[in-house]
Amino acid sequence: MAVILLLFLALFSNSKADGDFDVRRHLSTVTRYGAVKDIVDNSFIPSDIPDGCSPIHLNLVARHGTRSPTKKRMRELENLASHIKELIKDAKERDLSLQNVPAWFHKWESPWKGKLKGGELDIKGEEEMYQLGISVRERFPDLFNEEYHPDVYPIKTTQVPRASASAVAFGMGLFSGKGSLGPGRHRAFAVTSESRASDTILRFFDCCQTYKNVRKNQEPAFDKLKEPILTEITSSLAKRYEFNFTRQDISSLWFLCKQEASLLDTTDQACSLFSPAEVALLEWMDDLQMFIVKGYGKSLNYRMGVPLLKDVVQSMDEAIKAREGNQVPGSYEKARLRFAHAETVVPFSCLLGLFLEGSDFERIQREEPLDYPLKPPQKRKWRGSTVAPFAGNNMLVLYSCPANSSSKYFVHVLHNEHPIPMPGCGGTDFCPFQVFKDKIVQPHLKHDYDTLCNANLDQPKPKPETSKVPQLFRWLFGWGNDCTPSHRVEL
Repeated sequence: MAVILLLFLALFSNSKADGDFDVRRHLSTVTRYGAVKDIVDNSFIPSDIPDGCSPIHLNLVARHGTRSPTKKRMRELENLASHIKELIKDAKERDLSLQNVPAWFHKWESPWKGKLKGGELDIKGEEEMYQLGISVRERFPDLFNEEYHPDVYPIKTTQVPRASASAVAFGMGLFSGKGSLGPGRHRAFAVTSESRASDTILRFFDCCQTYKNVRKNQEPAFDKLKEPILTEITSSLAKRYEFNFTRQDISSLWFLCKQEASLLDTTDQACSLFSPAEVALLEWMDDLQMFIVKGYGKSLNYRMGVPLLKDVVQSMDEAIKAREGNQVPGSYEKARLRFAHAETVVPFSCLLGLFLEGSDFERIQREEPLDYPLKPPQKRKWRGSTVAPFAGNNMLVLYSCPANSSSKYFVHVLHNEHPIPMPGCGGTDFCPFQVFKDKIVQPHLKHDYDTLCNANLDQPKPKPETSKVPQLFRWLFGWGNDCTPSHRVEL
């Protein structure tokens, strides 16, 4: 009886856990902002801002809002629809049972069938960015009480339309009610961007030839890395639905699940094919790719973001200089607002040392490689859904404090609008500005962008490895620094 009771409790517990499972929170970097923005580390106790301290400047680095699938991925979904039809037709011709095949398979067409363009900011993304603008203004009213001027509130974006559209939506929220245009009393504001050929601050990943070569060369290795997971899940779904799925089918169905859940709030079709445990594995697979390609997997991923880090610190130095010089309000910058991509936000989070486990910060300081994020069901901090969801953001708020404080200026770091600990500052979210510069910023400044991105320029290319293990895990470096866009698509 005791054994039976334990089995029943285990089954009941798993059933309850599955019932509480919301796939919309587990879509890695395809997760909508509202689904995860309030998921925080409950073990961390945020700092109380000392009395007398007031914000004097804000830096924002944000990813664009929820977007539609790109043209390439839309074609992938149309190919999936065609393949499903072929499988069903083949099964019927062979008199195989289709009773376990999901009913929606029989007449399914891609929701984006026939659409000629893709990758643009979705209406849900517009709303995310608009509400984020309102939220930032309401949280820091003293920073946004000045008359608008582009030198006081510069808004910068990449030249990719979904990023610039996100900047516009954010600005409409930030300055709503401040102008005279229409019922919402909107106002015009400037959004500026650098040329794609020279934007080393927000598009450093596309201006670094070394990184582009690394990324291109590691794609086959990562395909090998995720192969066992796709094989395992393909086998499980083939047995469950008695359908001859391929690994490519499973990869495309997982992509469809993410798009349906994120853009359409549909979770009872593609997403319902997978168990919560399978979703967790697929999510981890995406998170692992983000770790390897954009995150802590290789120091180049984030060190090439040093120009952005310098720009952030410079803006804070200038704000302090303006305050110390008693400059007239309205004559100096109070916020620098940037809108870009996951390839921007993820490396910047790494430069700040966020989402590290245990002694990882010390290992990075010693330039040691980090372990991969733990595989489910083990817990991990590195999750694409929280590190870089759509509209994911980092805010660095500079505070001025009374003279009797331990420091005159502090940096408050927020991720997705919530305080987050910085291992480089003793695990606090409210760091003395000089400590922030010495412990977090300075170690990165020894790495010059041009040197990193022109590494091994005059050296011959290494011979290909004969061993499969080095081929899988060694990252190869390329040559040259051409800031022309690569053919892949930014997230």
